[in-house]
Amino acid sequence: MYKIAVFLLSLMWGMDQVHAQTATSPPPPPKVQLVKPQERAKVQLSVKPLNAAGKQVLKQYNFRTSLPDSAEALKEVQALVYRLQQDTYLLASADSLYLRGDTLHVKLHVGQPFVWAQLRNGNLSEGILVESGFRDKFYRNTPFKPAEYVKLQQRILNYAERSGYPFASVWLDSVSITGNKVEATLMVDKAFVVTYDTLEIVGNSKTQPKFLMRYLQLLPGQLYNQDQVDASQRMLTALPYIKVTRPAQVRFARDKAKVYYFLEDRQANQIDGVVGFLPDPNRQDKLLITGEANLNIRNIAGSGKQLGLQWRRVSAGSVILNGEYLHPNLFGSPFEAGVKFNLLKQDTTFITVQPRLQLGYYTLKYGKFSVFTEWRNSRILAEANPQRLQQLDLADAQTTTYGLNYLWNNLDDFYFPRRGRLVEMQFAAGTKKLLRNADLEKSFYDTLDLKTSQLSVGLRLENFMRLGKSSALLTRLRGEALLSDRIFLNDMYRLGGLSSLRGFDDFFFYASSYGVGTLEYRLFTAADSYVLLFYDQGYYRSKLEAVRQTDYPFGVGAGISFSTGAGIFQLVYSLGKSEQQPLSFKYSKIHFGITSKF
Repeated sequence: MYKIAVFLLSLMWGMDQVHAQTATSPPPPPKVQLVKPQERAKVQLSVKPLNAAGKQVLKQYNFRTSLPDSAEALKEVQALVYRLQQDTYLLASADSLYLRGDTLHVKLHVGQPFVWAQLRNGNLSEGILVESGFRDKFYRNTPFKPAEYVKLQQRILNYAERSGYPFASVWLDSVSITGNKVEATLMVDKAFVVTYDTLEIVGNSKTQPKFLMRYLQLLPGQLYNQDQVDASQRMLTALPYIKVTRPAQVRFARDKAKVYYFLEDRQANQIDGVVGFLPDPNRQDKLLITGEANLNIRNIAGSGKQLGLQWRRVSAGSVILNGEYLHPNLFGSPFEAGVKFNLLKQDTTFITVQPRLQLGYYTLKYGKFSVFTEWRNSRILAEANPQRLQQLDLADAQTTTYGLNYLWNNLDDFYFPRRGRLVEMQFAAGTKKLLRNADLEKSFYDTLDLKTSQLSVGLRLENFMRLGKSSALLTRLRGEALLSDRIFLNDMYRLGGLSSLRGFDDFFFYASSYGVGTLEYRLFTAADSYVLLFYDQGYYRSKLEAVRQTDYPFGVGAGISFSTGAGIFQLVYSLGKSEQQPLSFKYSKIHFGITSKF
């Protein structure tokens, strides 16, 4: 019995696998004579328990009885013994093995199942009890399974690592065995508390360690947290201007931990332009040239600040201007401040200006949370038809909304992902106020409610699944909905173009609610070059006072993106079909451009 206790103690002190043991001192493993490779033939496996109780137990286990050779047969025996030991039969062993002809004969000792008589709490704190889920009552007259104890041990150690004790240890004390019942006391030694010292960047990167410490929330004097170090790898991947060359390393010096990140700067600053050719609706057999220009300056002076500008000419007389500025670590805090600006001029019909202020906070495990406020001012231009105003298709309005945004991203690369997921959700609520238009009589507004409530919701889901070494499959779902008693044309979302529904002109559809599903296959020819095939399936609903429309447009096409000496060249060819546009090469869309990074 003393030797059984020794066996159990050695098991609890960290054995990852339970090897075959017997109640006596373990004999050397029996030798099995293996045949030479050229003489190998199929080997049968015959396992016979030593007693009737063992036979009943063995009926519950499936194992192969016909193996390619004697080496595989021996592995099957070892696997069977290991499964028995993990299922409470701690003293299971193969007492003898011998090969006769084409059959490996095994005499199996199963033994009796062990159970917990009691596992007492020695010195575990309430925090450890809650995090590990340990309770005395769970270990009274229950099966003794080594794997379950190892999981309990690991949960305790994980909690200690998250709480500043990376050198904690867990063991069983006061172990006693009566028959097949085990009684012990669970103990933990936290050792000493460890705090962060500094963060160091190894590699050719201008990123400031001070910015990274606040972004990753690894502040000097803070308790060491292994989960925090692991999560920091995902947070670094989300930054477009640095590349992680190898996993982070932690070096301990007494009670201090210093984290080393291996980073290289990426060419993330961007200047690019795109030119598109579309059929001109006003001139037959003529093309309309559209354009886009982008400027993005990222990681300004290594501080993580970002500035972006975008100009687009989507059709004759229609212009978009977008601007964005992000300021991380506002006043030394982990919060990120942001300012966005959007201007849309729709030919000679209306113009909408939409500034936005937001405050974001990055979490280690749960992504980024943001709160924002937005002011939307839409005005009808002088050439707008008064009849459309009377039909309530268009209106001058001011909208103020407050909202929440959530973003979770674990894509393996910011620009060219092949694996990972992205989730973004947004909700906003506010008030819309109608403004009087000079082209209409004042009495026209007497019957209208000049103030109404407005809600909006948005969702974006992306999943990249790697297919082999050089290809990936993108599945994406994107949708938004505007909820209000009265929705005008200049309130609606705009759908169509490369950024939403390919195969159609930019901003081709007006939608009060929409959804677009995408299936895209990418075949990578290099780390930053690929060809693609895609299918976009859309749904939209346009809800106006006089007209309501629903359609299910779709787009298909192919494209290529590859690196050149001057930058990244992109070419996309697409076809689309809807109620307003037939599926025809006459309405095909070709977009190409070059992206230069510095």
